[in-house]
Amino acid sequence: MKLKDILSVLLLSLFVNTGFSQQKFITKDGQISFYSHTPVEDIKAKNSQVLAIIDSKTGDIVVSLLIKSFMFKKALMQEHFNENYMESDRYPKATFKGRIQDFEKIDELQKKITIEGDLTIRGVTKKVTFEGAFDKDENIKLRGEFYVKVATYNIKIPGIVSKNIAKEIKVNYDMLLKPYKK
Repeated sequence: MKLKDILSVLLLSLFVNTGFSQQKFITKDGQISFYSHTPVEDIKAKNSQVLAIIDSKTGDIVVSLLIKSFMFKKALMQEHFNENYMESDRYPKATFKGRIQDFEKIDELQKKITIEGDLTIRGVTKKVTFEGAFDKDENIKLRGEFYVKVATYNIKIPGIVSKNIAKEIKVNYDMLLKPYKK
């Protein structure tokens, strides 16, 4: 390879890395789903209107979703979820504000990551840490799972249906974030 070609590759990689490290990435249609398994019943719901922003310089991440945007197979489940358990009119959003740990060291196309921050559900904010997978090229793909204990966020489950809803809910996230353009 000629010196000119080597310099071109080095300059291009410098430009790509510099450009990546100074951008914000956003999605308005990220997906978060949850799954509750008990011997009595499985409950699933999906929200495809999740807003997420990553600052590629710092690894800061903010995620926000409307609780009422979770869709269930049964309309009655959705109604009970919003009115009785989540009180969506009173607590319309869930948010996460945190940071991807060691973000500046991510140099591979695909990387396992640790995310730490504050998760707010029903007005209750708790520190959480969870694992995920991170892919980057011109976009950022973020996906993974974590568990939420219902009692931690003061979600009250009436005794009559307590055997239908798991004490710990599995949450999956899958988001494709693109460079933010003003």
